[in-house]
Amino acid sequence: MQKINSIEMLEAIYHAPVGERSIWKQIDHVNELYRKFIEASPFLILATCGEMGVDCSPRGDPPGFVRVVSPDYIQIPDRKGNNRLDSMRNVIVNPDVGVIFLIPNVGETIRISGKAEILIDSELCNSFAINNKPASSVLSIKVDKVYYQCQKALARSKLWDPKSYIERGDLPSAGQMAQYFSAQHGIEFDGQTYDEAYPEHMKQTIY
Repeated sequence: MQKINSIEMLEAIYHAPVGERSIWKQIDHVNELYRKFIEASPFLILATCGEMGVDCSPRGDPPGFVRVVSPDYIQIPDRKGNNRLDSMRNVIVNPDVGVIFLIPNVGETIRISGKAEILIDSELCNSFAINNKPASSVLSIKVDKVYYQCQKALARSKLWDPKSYIERGDLPSAGQMAQYFSAQHGIEFDGQTYDEAYPEHMKQTIY
């Protein structure tokens, strides 16, 4: 099977970027156009890379949860989670990160690359509080490049098209997956009880 193993081969197959606008749209700061997308986004994917490899982590809150501090900096609050800390560990050893912002019913996405640091200033964390629960920490990203991605990927996937939605019951539940992995370690776990209790558990622990 033939594979691409050089930049020259890659460029020979894909040729030059399509149109000058695909180059122009990349800038080194958050302008007012990009800011509007970021502040309307309730969901992002954070990509990091460290000693244990690459990690992609979802982050979400009400629109506006990502703060555009200046054209050069954005801040993302970190909420209570499972404390695996995959992304945080990666940032400690390698500050290079990538972020992609999604907005429901919008085809375009915004992509940011930059260098991150983890801040724990109490006043800053409290400024991101929801339901009187401050952020556990705040990821501050120095922006290196920003650009918008056209809507082809989301259009192909029909991500926002209700006709493409599947029933949640067609896939394994969280309880079923937890029961499976518990069994691999010789631990008994009642997945059905977990699933039944989870909606209330979510209400109590989401923040």
